[in-house]
Amino acid sequence: MQPTPTPAYVIGIDYGTDSVRALLVDARTGTEAAQAVHPYARWKTGQFCNPTRNQFRQHPLDHIEGLEAVVRRVAQHVPAEQVVGLAVDATGSTPGPVNAQGVALALTPGFEDNPNAMFVLWKDHTALAEAAEINHKARTWGGKDYTRYSGGIYSSEWFWAKIMHILRKDEAVAAAAHSWMEHCDWLTLLLTGGDLATFKRSRCAAGHKAMWHASWGGLPAEQFLEHLYPKLAGLHNRLFTETYTADEVAGHLSEEWAQRLGLTTNTVVAVGSFDAHAGAIAGEIEAYSMVKVMGTSTCDIVVAPTAEVGDHLVAGICGQVDGSVIPGMLGLEAGQSAFGDLLAWFRNIVEWPLHHVLPDSKVLTPGLQDALRDEMSDALLVKLSEAAAAVDPAESAVLALDWVNGRRTPDANQALKGALMNLTMGTNAPQIFRALVEAICYGSKQIVERFEAEGIPIKQVIGIGGVAKKSRFVMQTLADVLDRPIRIAVSEQAPALGAAMYAAVAAGIQPDVQTAQKAMGSGFAETYLPNPARVDDYAARYAQYQAFGRFVESATSGPDAPVMETETPAITTA
Repeated sequence: MQPTPTPAYVIGIDYGTDSVRALLVDARTGTEAAQAVHPYARWKTGQFCNPTRNQFRQHPLDHIEGLEAVVRRVAQHVPAEQVVGLAVDATGSTPGPVNAQGVALALTPGFEDNPNAMFVLWKDHTALAEAAEINHKARTWGGKDYTRYSGGIYSSEWFWAKIMHILRKDEAVAAAAHSWMEHCDWLTLLLTGGDLATFKRSRCAAGHKAMWHASWGGLPAEQFLEHLYPKLAGLHNRLFTETYTADEVAGHLSEEWAQRLGLTTNTVVAVGSFDAHAGAIAGEIEAYSMVKVMGTSTCDIVVAPTAEVGDHLVAGICGQVDGSVIPGMLGLEAGQSAFGDLLAWFRNIVEWPLHHVLPDSKVLTPGLQDALRDEMSDALLVKLSEAAAAVDPAESAVLALDWVNGRRTPDANQALKGALMNLTMGTNAPQIFRALVEAICYGSKQIVERFEAEGIPIKQVIGIGGVAKKSRFVMQTLADVLDRPIRIAVSEQAPALGAAMYAAVAAGIQPDVQTAQKAMGSGFAETYLPNPARVDDYAARYAQYQAFGRFVESATSGPDAPVMETETPAITTA
Protein backbone atom coordinates (compact mmCIF):
# COMPACT_ATOMS: atom_id res chain seq x y z
CA MET A 1 0.00 0.00 0.00
CA GLN A 2 1.41 3.38 -1.06
CA PRO A 3 1.84 5.91 1.76
CA THR A 4 -0.40 8.98 1.55
CA PRO A 5 1.69 11.89 0.30
CA THR A 6 2.10 14.91 2.55
CA PRO A 7 -0.36 17.65 1.56
CA ALA A 8 1.32 20.27 -0.61
CA TYR A 9 -0.17 23.59 -1.72
CA VAL A 10 1.07 26.39 -3.92
CA ILE A 11 -0.06 30.00 -4.32
CA GLY A 12 -0.31 31.80 -7.65
CA ILE A 13 -0.27 35.59 -7.28
CA ASP A 14 -1.59 37.50 -10.28
CA TYR A 15 -1.07 41.27 -10.58
CA GLY A 16 -3.58 42.64 -13.08
CA THR A 17 -4.26 46.18 -14.18
CA ASP A 18 -6.82 47.02 -11.48
CA SER A 19 -6.22 44.46 -8.71
CA VAL A 20 -4.12 41.60 -7.39
CA ARG A 21 -5.52 38.12 -6.78
CA ALA A 22 -4.13 35.04 -5.07
CA LEU A 23 -5.13 31.44 -5.70
CA LEU A 24 -4.30 28.61 -3.28
CA VAL A 25 -4.36 25.22 -5.01
CA ASP A 26 -3.35 21.63 -4.36
CA ALA A 27 0.05 21.31 -6.02
CA ARG A 28 -0.73 17.77 -7.19
CA THR A 29 -4.27 18.12 -8.51
CA GLY A 30 -4.89 21.83 -9.02
CA THR A 31 -7.96 21.68 -6.78
CA GLU A 32 -8.73 25.19 -5.59
CA ALA A 33 -8.62 25.68 -1.82
CA ALA A 34 -9.11 29.48 -1.64
CA GLN A 35 -8.90 32.69 -3.62
CA ALA A 36 -8.81 36.39 -2.77
CA VAL A 37 -8.85 39.66 -4.72
CA HIS A 38 -7.72 43.13 -3.63
CA PRO A 39 -8.17 46.32 -5.71
CA TYR A 40 -5.37 48.88 -5.75
CA ALA A 41 -6.56 51.77 -3.59
CA ARG A 42 -4.55 54.60 -5.20
CA TRP A 43 -5.08 53.34 -8.73
CA LYS A 44 -8.83 53.11 -8.16
CA THR A 45 -9.01 56.85 -7.52
CA GLY A 46 -6.84 57.70 -10.53
CA GLN A 47 -3.80 58.86 -8.57
CA PHE A 48 -0.58 59.44 -10.53
CA CYS A 49 -2.38 58.93 -13.86
CA ASN A 50 -3.32 61.33 -16.65
CA PRO A 51 -5.38 59.56 -19.33
CA THR A 52 -5.34 62.58 -21.65
CA ARG A 53 -1.54 62.21 -21.83
CA ASN A 54 -1.69 58.40 -21.83
CA GLN A 55 0.15 58.41 -18.51
CA PHE A 56 -0.64 55.40 -16.31
CA ARG A 57 1.56 54.87 -13.22
CA GLN A 58 1.13 52.61 -10.21
CA HIS A 59 2.51 53.10 -6.72
CA PRO A 60 4.40 50.13 -5.24
CA LEU A 61 2.46 50.58 -2.00
CA ASP A 62 -0.66 49.47 -3.88
CA HIS A 63 1.20 46.30 -4.80
CA ILE A 64 2.59 45.66 -1.32
CA GLU A 65 -0.73 46.25 0.45
CA GLY A 66 -2.49 43.99 -2.02
CA LEU A 67 0.15 41.27 -1.64
CA GLU A 68 -0.28 41.07 2.11
CA ALA A 69 -4.06 41.21 1.92
CA VAL A 70 -4.61 38.41 -0.61
CA VAL A 71 -1.88 36.00 0.46
CA ARG A 72 -2.80 36.15 4.15
CA ARG A 73 -6.44 35.51 3.29
CA VAL A 74 -5.75 32.38 1.26
CA ALA A 75 -2.86 31.07 3.39
CA GLN A 76 -5.04 30.83 6.50
CA HIS A 77 -6.95 27.91 4.95
CA VAL A 78 -4.09 25.41 5.35
CA PRO A 79 -1.16 24.92 7.75
CA ALA A 80 1.70 27.24 6.81
CA GLU A 81 4.19 24.41 6.38
CA GLN A 82 1.98 22.85 3.68
CA VAL A 83 2.44 25.86 1.38
CA VAL A 84 5.53 24.69 -0.48
CA GLY A 85 5.77 27.30 -3.21
CA LEU A 86 4.45 30.49 -4.75
CA ALA A 87 4.94 32.46 -7.92
CA VAL A 88 4.10 35.94 -9.13
CA ASP A 89 2.87 37.01 -12.54
CA ALA A 90 2.24 40.63 -13.49
CA THR A 91 1.25 42.85 -16.38
CA GLY A 92 4.02 43.92 -18.69
CA SER A 93 5.92 45.66 -19.79
CA THR A 94 5.63 47.51 -16.46
CA PRO A 95 9.14 48.64 -15.44
CA GLY A 96 10.09 50.81 -12.51
CA PRO A 97 13.31 52.37 -11.14
CA VAL A 98 15.07 50.87 -8.10
CA ASN A 99 18.03 51.83 -5.93
CA ALA A 100 21.15 49.68 -5.44
CA GLN A 101 19.36 47.55 -2.85
CA GLY A 102 16.47 46.85 -5.20
CA VAL A 103 14.05 49.12 -3.34
CA ALA A 104 11.48 50.75 -5.61
CA LEU A 105 12.35 54.44 -5.86
CA ALA A 106 8.82 55.53 -4.90
CA LEU A 107 9.39 53.87 -1.50
CA THR A 108 12.41 56.09 -0.78
CA PRO A 109 12.45 59.63 0.69
CA GLY A 110 11.75 62.39 -1.79
CA PHE A 111 10.11 60.19 -4.40
CA GLU A 112 6.93 59.06 -2.63
CA ASP A 113 4.59 61.10 -4.83
CA ASN A 114 6.64 61.28 -8.01
CA PRO A 115 4.89 59.33 -10.82
CA ASN A 116 8.21 58.97 -12.65
CA ALA A 117 9.57 56.98 -9.69
CA MET A 118 6.68 54.50 -9.88
CA PHE A 119 5.92 51.53 -12.09
CA VAL A 120 5.08 52.55 -15.64
CA LEU A 121 2.06 50.42 -16.46
CA TRP A 122 1.88 48.43 -19.71
CA LYS A 123 -0.78 50.80 -21.10
CA ASP A 124 1.30 53.95 -20.53
CA HIS A 125 2.10 55.40 -23.97
CA THR A 126 4.05 58.48 -22.94
CA ALA A 127 7.14 57.05 -24.69
CA LEU A 128 5.86 57.29 -28.26
CA ALA A 129 8.77 59.48 -29.38
CA GLU A 130 11.31 57.19 -27.74
CA ALA A 131 9.85 54.09 -29.41
CA ALA A 132 10.06 55.80 -32.80
CA GLU A 133 13.65 56.75 -32.06
CA ILE A 134 14.57 53.19 -31.07
CA ASN A 135 13.07 51.84 -34.29
CA HIS A 136 14.95 54.37 -36.41
CA LYS A 137 18.29 53.93 -34.68
CA ALA A 138 18.04 50.12 -34.61
CA ARG A 139 17.94 50.15 -38.41
CA THR A 140 20.49 52.88 -39.09
CA TRP A 141 23.25 52.61 -36.47
CA GLY A 142 25.30 50.14 -38.53
CA GLY A 143 25.21 47.19 -36.14
CA LYS A 144 22.75 44.43 -35.22
CA ASP A 145 19.04 45.14 -35.45
CA TYR A 146 18.11 44.39 -31.85
CA THR A 147 14.40 44.60 -32.64
CA ARG A 148 14.47 41.53 -34.91
CA TYR A 149 13.18 39.11 -32.25
CA SER A 150 10.58 41.64 -31.09
CA GLY A 151 8.61 41.52 -34.31
CA GLY A 152 10.85 44.12 -35.94
CA ILE A 153 8.99 47.08 -34.39
CA TYR A 154 9.70 48.30 -30.87
CA SER A 155 6.70 49.63 -28.94
CA SER A 156 6.14 52.53 -26.56
CA GLU A 157 4.59 49.93 -24.22
CA TRP A 158 7.98 48.29 -23.65
CA PHE A 159 10.98 48.42 -21.32
CA TRP A 160 13.63 50.57 -23.06
CA ALA A 161 11.25 53.17 -24.50
CA LYS A 162 9.76 53.79 -21.07
CA ILE A 163 13.15 54.04 -19.38
CA MET A 164 14.42 56.50 -22.00
CA HIS A 165 11.30 58.64 -21.55
CA ILE A 166 11.62 58.84 -17.75
CA LEU A 167 15.37 59.55 -17.88
CA ARG A 168 14.72 62.43 -20.29
CA LYS A 169 11.82 63.83 -18.32
CA ASP A 170 13.11 63.62 -14.74
CA GLU A 171 16.70 64.38 -13.79
CA ALA A 172 16.15 63.45 -10.14
CA VAL A 173 14.90 59.98 -11.03
CA ALA A 174 17.67 59.58 -13.61
CA ALA A 175 20.28 60.34 -10.93
CA ALA A 176 18.73 58.12 -8.24
CA ALA A 177 17.82 55.08 -10.34
CA HIS A 178 20.58 52.49 -9.94
CA SER A 179 18.69 50.00 -12.10
CA TRP A 180 15.24 49.18 -13.49
CA MET A 181 13.04 46.14 -12.93
CA GLU A 182 9.95 44.68 -14.49
CA HIS A 183 7.09 44.52 -12.03
CA CYS A 184 7.08 40.69 -11.88
CA ASP A 185 10.82 40.69 -11.13
CA TRP A 186 10.64 43.37 -8.47
CA LEU A 187 7.89 41.57 -6.58
CA THR A 188 9.86 38.33 -6.68
CA LEU A 189 12.97 40.11 -5.38
CA LEU A 190 10.87 41.73 -2.66
CA LEU A 191 9.58 38.35 -1.47
CA THR A 192 12.97 36.64 -1.44
CA GLY A 193 15.02 39.52 -0.08
CA GLY A 194 17.76 38.54 -2.50
CA ASP A 195 20.71 40.48 -3.88
CA LEU A 196 19.87 42.67 -6.87
CA ALA A 197 23.14 41.87 -8.65
CA THR A 198 22.58 38.09 -8.62
CA PHE A 199 18.79 38.04 -8.79
CA LYS A 200 17.23 35.75 -11.43
CA ARG A 201 15.39 37.91 -13.98
CA SER A 202 12.41 36.66 -15.95
CA ARG A 203 13.15 35.23 -19.42
CA CYS A 204 9.56 35.97 -20.36
CA ALA A 205 9.84 39.70 -19.54
CA ALA A 206 13.35 40.25 -20.84
CA GLY A 207 12.91 38.38 -24.10
CA HIS A 208 9.62 39.91 -25.15
CA LYS A 209 10.11 43.50 -23.95
CA ALA A 210 13.80 44.27 -23.31
CA MET A 211 15.36 42.91 -26.54
CA TRP A 212 17.19 40.17 -24.62
CA HIS A 213 18.37 37.27 -26.81
CA ALA A 214 20.94 34.57 -26.30
CA SER A 215 22.39 35.03 -29.81
CA TRP A 216 23.90 38.40 -28.88
CA GLY A 217 24.81 37.48 -25.33
CA GLY A 218 21.79 38.89 -23.53
CA LEU A 219 20.70 42.53 -23.60
CA PRO A 220 21.61 44.89 -26.47
CA ALA A 221 25.24 45.97 -26.41
CA GLU A 222 26.34 48.91 -24.27
CA GLN A 223 27.36 50.80 -27.43
CA PHE A 224 23.86 50.50 -28.85
CA LEU A 225 22.24 51.70 -25.62
CA GLU A 226 24.57 54.73 -25.52
CA HIS A 227 23.69 55.36 -29.15
CA LEU A 228 20.00 55.37 -28.19
CA TYR A 229 20.51 57.85 -25.36
CA PRO A 230 23.72 58.89 -23.56
CA LYS A 231 22.10 58.62 -20.12
CA LEU A 232 21.71 54.88 -20.68
CA ALA A 233 25.51 54.62 -20.44
CA GLY A 234 26.52 52.23 -17.66
CA LEU A 235 23.01 50.87 -17.14
CA HIS A 236 23.84 47.72 -19.12
CA ASN A 237 26.23 46.56 -16.38
CA ARG A 238 23.69 47.33 -13.65
CA LEU A 239 20.99 45.20 -15.23
CA PHE A 240 21.53 41.51 -16.06
CA THR A 241 23.00 39.06 -18.56
CA GLU A 242 21.30 35.75 -17.84
CA THR A 243 17.56 35.14 -17.70
CA TYR A 244 15.54 32.25 -16.29
CA THR A 245 12.32 30.45 -17.11
CA ALA A 246 9.35 30.69 -14.77
CA ASP A 247 9.60 27.08 -13.51
CA GLU A 248 12.97 27.76 -11.85
CA VAL A 249 13.64 28.66 -8.22
CA ALA A 250 14.32 32.35 -7.61
CA GLY A 251 14.79 31.80 -3.88
CA HIS A 252 12.77 31.22 -0.72
CA LEU A 253 10.55 33.56 1.25
CA SER A 254 12.62 35.88 3.40
CA GLU A 255 12.03 35.87 7.16
CA GLU A 256 10.32 39.24 6.92
CA TRP A 257 7.89 38.16 4.21
CA ALA A 258 7.26 34.73 5.72
CA GLN A 259 6.08 36.55 8.84
CA ARG A 260 4.07 39.16 6.95
CA LEU A 261 2.28 36.52 4.88
CA GLY A 262 1.80 33.89 7.58
CA LEU A 263 4.02 31.35 5.77
CA THR A 264 7.47 29.83 6.36
CA THR A 265 10.94 30.41 4.97
CA ASN A 266 10.78 26.93 3.43
CA THR A 267 8.32 28.25 0.83
CA VAL A 268 9.97 28.26 -2.59
CA VAL A 269 9.53 31.37 -4.74
CA ALA A 270 9.61 30.76 -8.50
CA VAL A 271 10.99 33.14 -11.12
CA GLY A 272 8.38 35.72 -12.18
CA SER A 273 6.43 35.85 -15.43
CA PHE A 274 3.92 37.96 -17.33
CA ASP A 275 0.23 37.43 -16.64
CA ALA A 276 -0.70 36.40 -20.18
CA HIS A 277 2.03 33.79 -20.40
CA ALA A 278 1.04 32.28 -17.06
CA GLY A 279 -2.59 32.38 -18.20
CA ALA A 280 -1.66 30.46 -21.34
CA ILE A 281 -0.21 27.71 -19.16
CA ALA A 282 -3.49 27.42 -17.24
CA GLY A 283 -5.34 27.49 -20.57
CA GLU A 284 -3.54 24.23 -21.34
CA ILE A 285 -1.69 25.68 -24.30
CA GLU A 286 0.03 23.22 -26.62
CA ALA A 287 1.88 23.47 -29.91
CA TYR A 288 0.12 25.82 -32.37
CA SER A 289 -2.73 26.66 -30.01
CA MET A 290 -3.51 30.35 -29.60
CA VAL A 291 -4.57 31.31 -26.09
CA LYS A 292 -6.35 34.66 -26.13
CA VAL A 293 -6.08 36.34 -22.74
CA MET A 294 -9.01 38.74 -22.91
CA GLY A 295 -9.29 41.51 -20.37
CA THR A 296 -8.64 45.26 -20.62
CA SER A 297 -6.34 44.43 -23.52
CA THR A 298 -5.56 41.09 -25.14
CA CYS A 299 -2.41 39.06 -25.27
CA ASP A 300 -2.43 36.27 -27.83
CA ILE A 301 0.04 33.56 -26.91
CA VAL A 302 1.23 30.79 -29.23
CA VAL A 303 3.85 28.13 -28.58
CA ALA A 304 5.69 26.13 -31.23
CA PRO A 305 8.52 23.59 -31.28
CA THR A 306 11.73 25.58 -31.66
CA ALA A 307 13.14 23.16 -34.23
CA GLU A 308 10.08 23.55 -36.47
CA VAL A 309 10.17 27.36 -36.49
CA GLY A 310 13.95 27.45 -36.85
CA ASP A 311 15.37 30.86 -37.76
CA HIS A 312 12.10 32.17 -39.20
CA LEU A 313 11.04 35.49 -37.65
CA VAL A 314 7.37 36.46 -37.49
CA ALA A 315 7.02 40.12 -38.42
CA GLY A 316 5.00 42.63 -36.45
CA ILE A 317 4.35 40.68 -33.24
CA CYS A 318 5.53 41.17 -29.64
CA GLY A 319 8.44 38.81 -29.88
CA GLN A 320 9.38 35.17 -30.04
CA VAL A 321 11.35 33.90 -27.09
CA ASP A 322 12.71 30.46 -26.26
CA GLY A 323 11.09 29.23 -23.04
CA SER A 324 8.96 32.29 -22.34
CA VAL A 325 5.84 30.14 -21.85
CA ILE A 326 6.86 26.47 -21.81
CA PRO A 327 10.55 25.73 -21.26
CA GLY A 328 11.97 24.05 -24.35
CA MET A 329 9.42 25.60 -26.72
CA LEU A 330 9.31 28.92 -28.53
CA GLY A 331 6.79 31.40 -27.13
CA LEU A 332 5.24 33.90 -29.55
CA GLU A 333 3.18 36.86 -28.35
CA ALA A 334 0.79 39.25 -30.08
CA GLY A 335 -2.23 41.21 -28.85
CA GLN A 336 -4.46 44.27 -28.89
CA SER A 337 -3.89 47.39 -26.81
CA ALA A 338 -7.61 47.80 -26.15
CA PHE A 339 -10.19 45.03 -25.88
CA GLY A 340 -12.33 45.27 -22.76
CA ASP A 341 -10.91 48.80 -22.42
CA LEU A 342 -12.64 49.81 -25.67
CA LEU A 343 -16.01 48.68 -24.34
CA ALA A 344 -15.33 50.33 -20.98
CA TRP A 345 -14.46 53.56 -22.81
CA PHE A 346 -17.90 53.55 -24.44
CA ARG A 347 -19.59 52.74 -21.15
CA ASN A 348 -17.85 55.74 -19.60
CA ILE A 349 -19.12 57.94 -22.44
CA VAL A 350 -22.69 56.78 -21.89
CA GLU A 351 -22.34 57.15 -18.11
CA TRP A 352 -21.45 60.84 -18.29
CA PRO A 353 -24.85 62.02 -16.99
CA LEU A 354 -24.57 59.73 -13.96
CA HIS A 355 -21.49 61.62 -12.81
CA HIS A 356 -22.28 65.14 -14.00
CA VAL A 357 -26.07 65.50 -14.04
CA LEU A 358 -27.29 63.13 -11.32
CA PRO A 359 -25.34 64.95 -8.54
CA ASP A 360 -27.47 68.05 -9.28
CA SER A 361 -30.68 66.15 -8.54
CA LYS A 362 -33.02 67.92 -6.11
CA VAL A 363 -35.12 64.78 -5.65
CA LEU A 364 -32.57 62.14 -4.64
CA THR A 365 -30.41 62.21 -1.53
CA PRO A 366 -26.65 61.71 -2.01
CA GLY A 367 -26.96 58.15 -0.71
CA LEU A 368 -29.69 57.31 -3.21
CA GLN A 369 -27.70 58.99 -5.97
CA ASP A 370 -24.70 56.74 -5.21
CA ALA A 371 -26.85 53.63 -5.10
CA LEU A 372 -28.58 54.50 -8.37
CA ARG A 373 -25.29 55.32 -10.06
CA ASP A 374 -23.74 52.02 -8.98
CA GLU A 375 -26.79 50.00 -10.02
CA MET A 376 -26.96 51.61 -13.46
CA SER A 377 -23.23 51.33 -14.03
CA ASP A 378 -23.24 47.62 -13.19
CA ALA A 379 -26.17 46.96 -15.53
CA LEU A 380 -25.04 49.11 -18.44
CA LEU A 381 -22.70 46.74 -20.30
CA VAL A 382 -25.12 43.86 -19.79
CA LYS A 383 -28.02 45.82 -21.29
CA LEU A 384 -25.86 47.21 -24.10
CA SER A 385 -24.73 43.68 -24.96
CA GLU A 386 -28.30 42.38 -25.02
CA ALA A 387 -29.48 45.25 -27.22
CA ALA A 388 -26.43 45.07 -29.50
CA ALA A 389 -26.92 41.33 -30.01
CA ALA A 390 -30.46 42.06 -31.22
CA VAL A 391 -29.30 44.60 -33.82
CA ASP A 392 -29.81 43.41 -37.38
CA PRO A 393 -26.45 44.05 -39.10
CA ALA A 394 -28.34 44.78 -42.33
CA GLU A 395 -29.94 47.79 -40.61
CA SER A 396 -26.70 49.25 -39.23
CA ALA A 397 -23.69 50.18 -41.34
CA VAL A 398 -21.74 51.60 -38.37
CA LEU A 399 -18.09 50.57 -38.56
CA ALA A 400 -15.40 51.11 -35.93
CA LEU A 401 -11.65 50.86 -35.50
CA ASP A 402 -10.40 49.43 -32.20
CA TRP A 403 -7.29 51.62 -31.89
CA VAL A 404 -8.38 53.90 -29.03
CA ASN A 405 -5.19 52.88 -27.22
CA GLY A 406 -3.08 52.49 -30.34
CA ARG A 407 -2.30 49.24 -32.14
CA ARG A 408 -0.16 46.62 -30.48
CA THR A 409 -0.13 44.04 -33.30
CA PRO A 410 0.20 43.33 -36.08
CA ASP A 411 2.83 46.05 -36.62
CA ALA A 412 2.86 48.16 -33.45
CA ASN A 413 1.80 51.78 -33.84
CA GLN A 414 0.65 53.31 -30.56
CA ALA A 415 0.10 56.69 -32.21
CA LEU A 416 -3.00 55.44 -34.04
CA LYS A 417 -6.45 56.51 -32.88
CA GLY A 418 -9.85 54.88 -32.82
CA ALA A 419 -12.56 55.94 -35.25
CA LEU A 420 -16.23 55.48 -36.17
CA MET A 421 -17.87 55.82 -39.56
CA ASN A 422 -21.33 55.65 -41.17
CA LEU A 423 -23.07 57.47 -38.34
CA THR A 424 -26.52 58.87 -39.12
CA MET A 425 -29.28 60.61 -37.19
CA GLY A 426 -30.77 57.15 -36.71
CA THR A 427 -27.66 55.63 -35.13
CA ASN A 428 -28.21 54.53 -31.54
CA ALA A 429 -26.03 53.34 -28.64
CA PRO A 430 -26.51 49.58 -29.22
CA GLN A 431 -25.50 49.96 -32.87
CA ILE A 432 -22.30 51.76 -31.90
CA PHE A 433 -21.62 49.20 -29.17
CA ARG A 434 -22.06 46.37 -31.66
CA ALA A 435 -19.64 48.06 -34.06
CA LEU A 436 -17.06 48.33 -31.25
CA VAL A 437 -17.45 44.64 -30.41
CA GLU A 438 -17.06 43.74 -34.07
CA ALA A 439 -13.96 45.95 -34.29
CA ILE A 440 -12.11 44.15 -31.49
CA CYS A 441 -12.98 40.87 -33.19
CA TYR A 442 -11.67 42.12 -36.54
CA GLY A 443 -8.47 43.16 -34.79
CA SER A 444 -8.16 39.60 -33.47
CA LYS A 445 -8.67 38.23 -36.98
CA GLN A 446 -5.78 40.33 -38.29
CA ILE A 447 -3.51 38.74 -35.69
CA VAL A 448 -4.54 35.18 -36.61
CA GLU A 449 -4.01 35.98 -40.29
CA ARG A 450 -0.54 37.41 -39.61
CA PHE A 451 0.60 34.25 -37.81
CA GLU A 452 -0.68 31.99 -40.56
CA ALA A 453 0.73 34.18 -43.33
CA GLU A 454 4.11 33.85 -41.59
CA GLY A 455 3.90 30.06 -41.53
CA ILE A 456 2.66 29.56 -37.96
CA PRO A 457 -0.62 27.58 -38.21
CA ILE A 458 -3.27 28.26 -35.56
CA LYS A 459 -4.82 24.87 -34.90
CA GLN A 460 -7.16 25.89 -32.08
CA VAL A 461 -8.23 29.06 -30.24
CA ILE A 462 -8.67 29.10 -26.45
CA GLY A 463 -10.21 32.00 -24.54
CA ILE A 464 -9.40 32.97 -20.97
CA GLY A 465 -9.91 36.11 -18.90
CA GLY A 466 -12.81 38.26 -17.80
CA VAL A 467 -14.30 38.96 -21.23
CA ALA A 468 -14.08 35.29 -22.25
CA LYS A 469 -15.92 34.23 -19.10
CA LYS A 470 -18.53 36.97 -18.90
CA SER A 471 -19.58 38.09 -22.38
CA ARG A 472 -21.39 35.54 -24.52
CA PHE A 473 -22.09 38.24 -27.09
CA VAL A 474 -18.41 39.09 -27.56
CA MET A 475 -17.35 35.45 -27.70
CA GLN A 476 -20.00 34.43 -30.22
CA THR A 477 -19.13 37.41 -32.39
CA LEU A 478 -15.44 36.47 -32.19
CA ALA A 479 -16.19 32.88 -33.23
CA ASP A 480 -18.25 34.16 -36.18
CA VAL A 481 -15.58 36.65 -37.30
CA LEU A 482 -12.71 34.16 -36.97
CA ASP A 483 -14.86 31.37 -38.44
CA ARG A 484 -13.30 29.08 -35.84
CA PRO A 485 -14.47 27.32 -32.68
CA ILE A 486 -13.28 28.97 -29.44
CA ARG A 487 -12.85 26.88 -26.31
CA ILE A 488 -13.30 28.67 -22.98
CA ALA A 489 -11.14 27.58 -20.06
CA VAL A 490 -12.94 26.79 -16.81
CA SER A 491 -10.62 28.66 -14.47
CA GLU A 492 -11.87 32.05 -13.28
CA GLN A 493 -8.31 33.03 -12.36
CA ALA A 494 -6.24 31.52 -15.18
CA PRO A 495 -3.04 33.62 -14.77
CA ALA A 496 -2.98 32.87 -11.03
CA LEU A 497 -3.50 29.16 -11.76
CA GLY A 498 -0.70 29.24 -14.32
CA ALA A 499 1.60 30.92 -11.79
CA ALA A 500 0.66 28.17 -9.31
CA MET A 501 1.65 25.55 -11.91
CA TYR A 502 5.06 27.21 -12.28
CA ALA A 503 5.38 27.22 -8.47
CA ALA A 504 4.52 23.51 -8.29
CA VAL A 505 7.38 22.73 -10.69
CA ALA A 506 9.83 25.02 -8.88
CA ALA A 507 8.90 23.38 -5.55
CA GLY A 508 9.54 19.91 -6.98
CA ILE A 509 5.97 18.62 -6.72
CA GLN A 510 5.52 18.48 -10.51
CA PRO A 511 8.44 17.37 -12.74
CA ASP A 512 7.87 19.88 -15.55
CA VAL A 513 5.38 22.44 -16.82
CA GLN A 514 3.59 20.17 -19.28
CA THR A 515 3.01 17.54 -16.61
CA ALA A 516 1.74 20.28 -14.28
CA GLN A 517 -0.70 21.42 -16.97
CA LYS A 518 -2.16 17.93 -17.28
CA ALA A 519 -2.33 17.30 -13.55
CA MET A 520 -3.52 20.73 -12.38
CA GLY A 521 -5.55 22.02 -15.33
CA SER A 522 -9.24 22.74 -14.84
CA GLY A 523 -10.36 21.90 -18.39
CA PHE A 524 -12.84 23.75 -20.57
CA ALA A 525 -16.29 25.07 -19.77
CA GLU A 526 -17.77 25.37 -23.25
CA THR A 527 -17.03 25.91 -26.92
CA TYR A 528 -18.42 28.69 -29.11
CA LEU A 529 -19.05 27.50 -32.67
CA PRO A 530 -19.23 29.93 -35.60
CA ASN A 531 -22.72 30.66 -36.93
CA PRO A 532 -22.61 29.83 -40.66
CA ALA A 533 -25.32 32.40 -41.35
CA ARG A 534 -23.04 35.21 -40.11
CA VAL A 535 -19.64 34.14 -41.41
CA ASP A 536 -19.97 35.55 -44.97
CA ASP A 537 -21.45 38.84 -43.73
CA TYR A 538 -18.58 39.30 -41.31
CA ALA A 539 -16.05 38.47 -44.00
CA ALA A 540 -17.43 41.35 -46.08
CA ARG A 541 -17.47 43.75 -43.14
CA TYR A 542 -13.94 42.69 -42.22
CA ALA A 543 -12.79 43.81 -45.66
CA GLN A 544 -14.43 47.19 -44.99
CA TYR A 545 -12.68 47.35 -41.58
CA GLN A 546 -9.34 46.76 -43.29
CA ALA A 547 -10.01 49.48 -45.85
CA PHE A 548 -11.09 51.85 -43.07
CA GLY A 549 -7.92 51.05 -41.16
CA ARG A 550 -5.71 51.76 -44.18
CA PHE A 551 -7.47 55.07 -44.70
CA VAL A 552 -7.12 56.22 -41.08
CA GLU A 553 -3.52 55.05 -40.80
CA SER A 554 -2.47 56.72 -44.05
CA ALA A 555 -4.42 59.88 -43.18
CA THR A 556 -1.96 60.47 -40.32
CA SER A 557 1.00 60.30 -42.71
CA GLY A 558 0.51 63.57 -44.53
CA PRO A 559 -1.45 65.44 -47.20
CA ASP A 560 -0.87 62.81 -49.89
CA ALA A 561 -2.92 60.16 -48.10
CA PRO A 562 -5.03 58.02 -50.44
CA VAL A 563 -8.81 58.24 -50.52
CA MET A 564 -10.57 55.45 -48.69
CA GLU A 565 -11.93 52.62 -50.81
CA THR A 566 -15.53 52.90 -49.65
CA GLU A 567 -18.79 54.44 -50.75
CA THR A 568 -19.26 56.17 -47.40
CA PRO A 569 -16.15 58.15 -46.44
CA ALA A 570 -17.75 60.14 -43.62
CA ILE A 571 -15.72 59.59 -40.46
CA THR A 572 -16.07 60.64 -36.85
CA THR A 573 -12.85 60.03 -34.91
CA ALA A 574 -13.25 58.77 -31.39
